[in-house]
Amino acid sequence: MKTKFAIGCLVQWYECDIIEEYVDSLKDAIEAYGDAMCIHVDFTIIDNEDLEKCISKEQYDKCIKKIEKICDIDNALMIYVKKEQDLVTIADYRRKFNSYYSEYVDVLMWGESDSLIPKQTFNILHNLHQTSLQNNNPKYLGFFGTCKMWDDTWKCIEHTDFTDKPFIDGDTENWWSLRYDMNKQEMNKINEKVEELDVRVISPHKFNGCGLVISSEVIKAGVNIPKSVFFVHEDSAFMMMTNKVLGNIPQYLIKNILLVHNRKHKNKRKYIMHEQDLDDKDPGGKRRKHQWYNLANKMCEQNYINLFNPNYKSYTWLDVFKQTKQ
Repeated sequence: MKTKFAIGCLVQWYECDIIEEYVDSLKDAIEAYGDAMCIHVDFTIIDNEDLEKCISKEQYDKCIKKIEKICDIDNALMIYVKKEQDLVTIADYRRKFNSYYSEYVDVLMWGESDSLIPKQTFNILHNLHQTSLQNNNPKYLGFFGTCKMWDDTWKCIEHTDFTDKPFIDGDTENWWSLRYDMNKQEMNKINEKVEELDVRVISPHKFNGCGLVISSEVIKAGVNIPKSVFFVHEDSAFMMMTNKVLGNIPQYLIKNILLVHNRKHKNKRKYIMHEQDLDDKDPGGKRRKHQWYNLANKMCEQNYINLFNPNYKSYTWLDVFKQTKQ
């Protein structure tokens, strides 16, 4: 029996120029699995400008329409494309995605608009799921080898080809660099040379949100992203909740299969008002120019650090907006 999957991706309107790369890689992975009806593909498009404003109404409409067209893959597949007009963050989306799809599938996966999914994904995860069940481990996490990260604490989950490469800040030319934008063909070339999977168990847990794999039994047991984490750090908060509720359950890492995370993609934040003329080539650097972002980031960090502090009162968006107006 084929394992049933759900993979979900939140798409901000300003990501309209990168989402097609994610969708193309996802199509390959679905085709390789051979049973599209066992894969629920969820897209939620954010039709909202509460935080970032578009340079024009005309361009804003173009962004939304482009994403809708790209994400409407094939009516024969189990594709769900929704628009959300309210303020919905990645934490909001993933919390709801986990809760809803855990009732219908065996395995959940967090997609991201700046990622590329290996075409081997669902076949590998099917075998991993069946093996984990046979080993009496229905509750587990999974992760693929990732691109270069920013410090040595992440080496344990970096793909085999990236682990020993140097970190050079600002390097956009080398394929292994943090700021390099890798394409699907380059990813496939790396993954196609694999003859035997290098599957490891990571302890303690170490992952980020891009491509995280979660058995639905984890969510059914009560693990999810706390509502106090209203913006970012949802992956860290999810890890803390997993450890609190279920302890050190297995986290499988397929280290020599690369799932690309183009976190610094040059086209990641397009058409945003007041960002077009910024000289900063780092999309994160552009975002840090906004007061609301720095406040929300700091408050969310404090919330997840104090998740289990009985004397701590959580910040909310109201606190962010209140201080932004001061």
